[in-house]
Amino acid sequence: MSNFEFLSSEWPEVFSECSLAESYLAKDPRSACIYGRRVAEMVVQYLYEVAGISASYTDDLAARVNHPEFKRLTGHAITYRLNAIRKVGNSAAHGLTSVSTETAAQVLRDLFNVVKWAMYNYSSQPELVPLTAEFDVKKAASRAPLSKAEVSALLQKFEEQDAANAAALSAKDDAIAKRDAELEQLRAQIAAAQAANTTLPEPGITEAETRVYIDAYLKESGWALDSARDREFEVTGMPNNQGLGYVDYVLWGADGLPLAVVEAKRTSRSPQEGQQQAKLYADCLEQMYGRRPVIYYSNGYETWLWDDGSGYPPRDVAGFARADELELMVSRRSSRLALANVEIDGEIVERPYQHRAIRAVGDAFERKQREALLVMATGAGKTRTVVALVDQLLKANWAKRILFLADRIELVKQGGNAFKAFLPHEVTVNLQSERNSNGRVYVATYPTMMNLMNEVGDDGQRRFGPGYFDLVVIDEAHRSVYAKYGAIFDYFDSLLLGLTATPKDEVDHNTYRLFNLEDGVPTDAYSLDEAVADGYLVPPRSVSVGTNFLRSGIRYDELSEDEQDQWDSLEWGEGGTPTEVGAAEINQFLFNEDTVDKVLATLMTEGYKVASGDRIGKSIIFAKNQEHAEFIEKRFNANWPEFGGELARVITYQASYVSTLIDKFKQPDQAPHIAISVDMLDTGIDVPEVLNLVFFKPVRSKSKFWQMIGRGTRLCKDVFGPGQDKKDFFVFDFCGNLEYFSQDLPGSQGSIQKPLSQRLIEARASLLGALDAMEMTGDQAMADLRNDTAATLREFVRGMNTENVVVRPHLRAWEALKDDSGWLRFGDAQLQHIQELSGLPSERVDDDEDAKRFDMLILTRQLSQLNSDERLADKVRLTVQRIAQNLLTKTNIPAVAERAELLEAVAGDEWWIDVTLPMLEFARKRIRGLLKFADKNSKTAVYTDFEDAFSDRTEIDLPGITPGTNFERFKQKAEAYLREHQDNMSLVKLRRGKELTQSDLDELSRMLEASGAAQQDIAQAQENAGSLGRFIRSLVGLDRLAVQEQFSDLLGRTSFGVNQIRFIELIVDELTRNGSMEPARLYESPFIDYAASGPNDLFEAQDVRAIVDLVVKVNESAEVAA
Repeated sequence: MSNFEFLSSEWPEVFSECSLAESYLAKDPRSACIYGRRVAEMVVQYLYEVAGISASYTDDLAARVNHPEFKRLTGHAITYRLNAIRKVGNSAAHGLTSVSTETAAQVLRDLFNVVKWAMYNYSSQPELVPLTAEFDVKKAASRAPLSKAEVSALLQKFEEQDAANAAALSAKDDAIAKRDAELEQLRAQIAAAQAANTTLPEPGITEAETRVYIDAYLKESGWALDSARDREFEVTGMPNNQGLGYVDYVLWGADGLPLAVVEAKRTSRSPQEGQQQAKLYADCLEQMYGRRPVIYYSNGYETWLWDDGSGYPPRDVAGFARADELELMVSRRSSRLALANVEIDGEIVERPYQHRAIRAVGDAFERKQREALLVMATGAGKTRTVVALVDQLLKANWAKRILFLADRIELVKQGGNAFKAFLPHEVTVNLQSERNSNGRVYVATYPTMMNLMNEVGDDGQRRFGPGYFDLVVIDEAHRSVYAKYGAIFDYFDSLLLGLTATPKDEVDHNTYRLFNLEDGVPTDAYSLDEAVADGYLVPPRSVSVGTNFLRSGIRYDELSEDEQDQWDSLEWGEGGTPTEVGAAEINQFLFNEDTVDKVLATLMTEGYKVASGDRIGKSIIFAKNQEHAEFIEKRFNANWPEFGGELARVITYQASYVSTLIDKFKQPDQAPHIAISVDMLDTGIDVPEVLNLVFFKPVRSKSKFWQMIGRGTRLCKDVFGPGQDKKDFFVFDFCGNLEYFSQDLPGSQGSIQKPLSQRLIEARASLLGALDAMEMTGDQAMADLRNDTAATLREFVRGMNTENVVVRPHLRAWEALKDDSGWLRFGDAQLQHIQELSGLPSERVDDDEDAKRFDMLILTRQLSQLNSDERLADKVRLTVQRIAQNLLTKTNIPAVAERAELLEAVAGDEWWIDVTLPMLEFARKRIRGLLKFADKNSKTAVYTDFEDAFSDRTEIDLPGITPGTNFERFKQKAEAYLREHQDNMSLVKLRRGKELTQSDLDELSRMLEASGAAQQDIAQAQENAGSLGRFIRSLVGLDRLAVQEQFSDLLGRTSFGVNQIRFIELIVDELTRNGSMEPARLYESPFIDYAASGPNDLFEAQDVRAIVDLVVKVNESAEVAA
């Protein structure tokens, strides 16, 4: 009996061909594959007809199988099988390669599953399908083949039949009509059978089905799987009665030794169920061959890699490594050097903190952590640190290929140049311009890498597979990068290093989670404060200049009469003449000449100058938007025409040939010398010569603010002339940013808003869920709304390309929703699936932005109506009415005139009384396409020349940064001076805890001045410590004998045990070393290391009070007696 017997009554012709195919399996595998391909053609043709799929661009099998609509019908597994049958059949027919029995058997397995699926879903007798059966090779081998003459005659007969049918169909319209009628009848029979088939279980995806996915992923990585030992490989030493096992897949090295095992589990089961079985297989292979293979286990949706031979725990991966990548993985177990023993190249990095950072990352990697995060202030040399780390990893055989990612082309270029300069012996490839080159270090933007990840060559292999890179570096790692491009980091199975200049306490929680780190604890950190204190960066001189208009806006009644006349004569647009313009709208649509002129005058007169004071130093003006930037440039040229339009230039994303402008700005003696930027120069551009920053826009993100400050922090030798180095730089702020951040407020992280298309999908899913929770019996309009919403979501899901690496990790959710059955009832499980898929790419996404915004508006109204949110519902009503009223002014456009009656109704109030959800849907469908004709809600640009009042400039100290001062060095100098003068009587009294007078404090202050400290240093020291005496004690400490004398009574008590005495000695040590201590320190380490709850664990209450009183007494001895 044939494996395909179930086809005989419903599809006798298909059964005949399948029987022929299996009959040739043993004696003529090539013919078996040819017949298998013919069956695939027949099934595909049948499905096109019964499903009503429009013909593909060409009629060959490849085009039909890969037609998007057909792929949505069949799904990933069936499409893959059909392509596999097609490719092997083609090769067999043309005699390109030999065909083994194993290959033919795999073709027949695929064919068996294809016809099972097709008959179950698209026949009038689905109950005949043996859902749980698998293809039986032994049964097929027992079938007797036809003779070669019979085969030739049969092939000739099929060809003649095909030709006759084609001629008849092309010649006779009545034949076509008859065929259409037969198809309609067949479709009706199938629909009736499928409707009656609801009690039958859907065919589950077996372990064999799972292997379809695994086969595809392995072949993408170059594994041909064309040898018998690649599958079901027998191993000995298994802990069972027979001592045997059969490994689903073994991936072999060129040396004939195993590189990896793959254990397959059916998709309905967790891949972790195969972990121990795969480990036992690895144990057996290691015993048999002397090399431990890498372990994979997969259910087709999820794949896990376990390199226990290297000591790593299991990890989720996006696919399989290539042969050369697995060879490296295995060889590194013995060849990889300990990073702690590999020298760091001092020619690349010479600063101690850079060495510390590299060692910290190395230590994390040695401890089997695969992620690390470095927080380093802008200008502290993050890129050079990475280059030195890469150099170390290459030398130690930890890495072969590295990927460096940044969000802008200019930053990619900078990173690439750094690698080329410091690692000239390694090939660096810029994937923006050298996409087909090979090297060690690859640099790219995130979008470029997203595209390259999905490229598949003619051989069906991905160039950049999951194991291609050993290290991925993320420049400026923050949550918005992960939100947009997280698929990259999930796809590549590599070590991951993030770089950021955002202060460690401001790094987002999700960023720390990406790197598997505790919040606030990066792998290593080097702050701006530390860099300034160490002399590696320069501090800002922050100057705030108040301006009435930028702080408070412009009020009509506060203008002069002439200015009011100018106000009245301006073209304000459709909104009419306002009575005021708020501060937020200044430089948004209203641009005032006097404000810009005064800002520019401040920069040109008070900013740092070079060339012996003849030219303004390199400066960046941070503008609000493109129009604002262009207006600033226009006003500069009007005020300083002698520079010929070259000195100040707009450098934004919209500027033509902007990279040439940036290159010139980086040259010290070339114009432009003033860059007017909108976002482009806020981050990442290295120009050490920058001496002036102008904040002409408000900023509320703390991380962005410090990035912008970082544009000026770099050292620059001889910038003012020989021997005149850069000591600091000016920050001129006209928008209140310095006051805001000087308060050390937390700042605004902003929000990562989901794309509109994703929000639409999620809103529709919420609507569908709400509708399914309602009772809609007999309400056809509501049922239609429900079905239309489900159909829209279903088409979105079906429009996904399952070969896309972004989609691939979500195949489980996709499989659950791709068929009609997934939408019969929309519950919590379906909602979870669609939410998982909502942000993924799909062919079924509308590009009409205006129409989508209107969709979102109506969906919001529908949901608010269902949720009884009257306030939101009314707000949406007013917005929709305004849109309809605006469109009614466009009835000269035929498309709008055609909908005028509906628009009039929607614009009025009566239509909205008891409006139903189907009414809203009807209006949405008919109005959405008209939104492109509506007036956009943008304001007309207004240019004014009102006199703006500027307040006096004020220097503001940013937290932790004192302009022009290095506080740590001041402390070092002061301590050295005081220790040289320890015989000074006032200092002796302070150190011995004796009573001080005001004269003593005056003398101590004089000593600090003599050490070279400025008054502002002394004032800051006094403020930080609480008093001058306590500050000086923190430098020189207390005399130990004097402290012991204070505690002599307590120490002399014979009732105290050893632990109590040691506790008091700890207090003496602390006071001697630091000069003072807060009583609260008694409840911190090291004291709680001896007593978990502090002194209360060791002493009676009265003794605790006595200890605290003594500590307070010693502290107060640093003050003048009252």
